[in-house]
Amino acid sequence: MSLALIFTRALDGLAARPVTVEVHLANGLPAFNLVGLPEAEVKESRERVRAALTVAGFEFPARRITVNLAPADLPKSSSHFDLPIAVGILAASGQLPRDALAKYEFAGELGLSAELRPVRGAIALAQAATLAQRQLILPTASAAEGALYPGASVLSAPHLLAISRHFSQNQPLDLATPPTTSADISYPDLREVRGQQQVKRALEIAAAGRHSLLMSGPPGTGKSMLAQRLPGLLPPLSVDDALEAAAVRSLTRAGMDPGKFGVRPYRSPHHTASAAALAGGGNPPQPGEVSLAHHGILFLDELPEFDRKVLEVLREPLETGEVHISRANHAVTYPARFQFIAAMNPCPCGYLGHPTRACRCTPDQITRYRSKLSGPFLDRVDIAIEVPAVSEQTLLAAPDGEETAKVRQRVLRAWECAHARQNKANGVLTTAEIDAWCTPDEAARAMLHTALQKLNLSARSYHRVLKLARTIADLAACETISAPHVAEAIQYRRGLG
Repeated sequence: MSLALIFTRALDGLAARPVTVEVHLANGLPAFNLVGLPEAEVKESRERVRAALTVAGFEFPARRITVNLAPADLPKSSSHFDLPIAVGILAASGQLPRDALAKYEFAGELGLSAELRPVRGAIALAQAATLAQRQLILPTASAAEGALYPGASVLSAPHLLAISRHFSQNQPLDLATPPTTSADISYPDLREVRGQQQVKRALEIAAAGRHSLLMSGPPGTGKSMLAQRLPGLLPPLSVDDALEAAAVRSLTRAGMDPGKFGVRPYRSPHHTASAAALAGGGNPPQPGEVSLAHHGILFLDELPEFDRKVLEVLREPLETGEVHISRANHAVTYPARFQFIAAMNPCPCGYLGHPTRACRCTPDQITRYRSKLSGPFLDRVDIAIEVPAVSEQTLLAAPDGEETAKVRQRVLRAWECAHARQNKANGVLTTAEIDAWCTPDEAARAMLHTALQKLNLSARSYHRVLKLARTIADLAACETISAPHVAEAIQYRRGLG
């Protein structure tokens, strides 16, 4: 006697692949075999399932049990196979009605007392189940997360006995509902940063066009404070973008907090992070910081302190918006459409160019320090700006400048203008879209021609200047890119050398 159940698991980033769980009971010596490339945590499910069925009062078949996880060439590496294996054994042995299971998918880890524990990737599982037009049964701790997917029908199960009563005793499981999220998110106010009006202007432009930004200046000038205030300038996430960001976070061991659904990610890894931590890795591959910052912000403080090889892994996702991870048994692609913000000191001691403190670094030390940032890496940065030391008068005076709310209104208008024109932010325009939407007038074109000759701009830098100028024009509510817009954009590129 055999039974085939289908459930989905999260693999290859956000693509949940269907895995068929086939349970075959045969006469012979009692045995419990798992086939289909199960990895260690899947193999251990034999003991969890055996103990859970026995403790819950079910009869564990004293026969030869073969569980096949198909397709056989796909490695299986998650504890959420426990529940479908247990349900398959119960149905194959006649303890659950097998015909009633055709419209359901299952995922969950079993405790030794048959309680259901949370699993990773609940949103991706709910997406796959919805597309397959099936109901998904998840542990109670994961059901609310799965219910975040629009149109998903997710049932919440606290215990294996609750699932048995759902199918055998007409005691339906509760339908999971998505948690309520706070509409008002408190962000630090931009007005709290004293002085730095030019840097605040650059931050506004970066927010309006999703441009990457590199701030350089002595310690204590407000670089980190400015970066922390960028999320408050950005528009809210759309439902689709929020689902993508949440699905990536749900794949990690830490999981996601359903109560923070729709909040833009803000990731700030330490400079000791490895290349695998930044881009993703492991076996099976897990998302790295660039993917956890999808549709959000990746802030790297003390940029030259990162290993050069670590920084080089950012080149691909900065250009393509995704990262490819290849291992012997796995090849996955994770989304990585993040906004890159970085801060650095001008030299190892940090006081090069400081008005009151002398720099102690030699020219060779400064050269080695700055050479950690390669030319191809810097060429992918849109804005580079100096963050000078704040004078005593400015520091002691009352807060100056605009509040975050006022700046955010201008950012939203520019954002809406760009999306009405091209349905995406200016910072992610392709070459063909730049030619279509970033055409300068004659005076601006002449200024660009001069800049190309004198500054030796690469083709990539030229396109980034045009995208910056387009955002500056949107902030000024101008349809045409004129010479002042191009001039300001060029100034932000000069700091990249």
